[in-house]
Amino acid sequence: MSINPYNEAMRYIKNAEATLELAGTDGKFFVDEKYVKTACGTAYSGLLKGLGFYFEIKGIPKRKGRKSIEYYKTELSKMDKKLLNYLNSGYELLHLYGYYDGGKKIQAKQLDLMMPHQ
Repeated sequence: MSINPYNEAMRYIKNAEATLELAGTDGKFFVDEKYVKTACGTAYSGLLKGLGFYFEIKGIPKRKGRKSIEYYKTELSKMDKKLLNYLNSGYELLHLYGYYDGGKKIQAKQLDLMMPHQ
């Protein structure tokens, strides 16, 4: 059975949204750091899954091993500046601030803007 790459990326996003609901909010900020970190890490993984699919469609050769953020930025800068801006925002908000720093101070509306809704 072949997995649809788009559906796989969206599965990560949906899982992140479900996890984020467990974080709870106090006004406009999230309460439980554990769930914020988990949700942000999962959403960022979904973002990278989606980018991998996009690169495959565009014929970008796959690199072996772990890909750095610089790899994604370099490839996107050659193709789509708008998408590069979204990557930069996702990297900063989801990966650095949300996952590494456990950003409980992320406003709920900030993450809502990052999560694509179907």
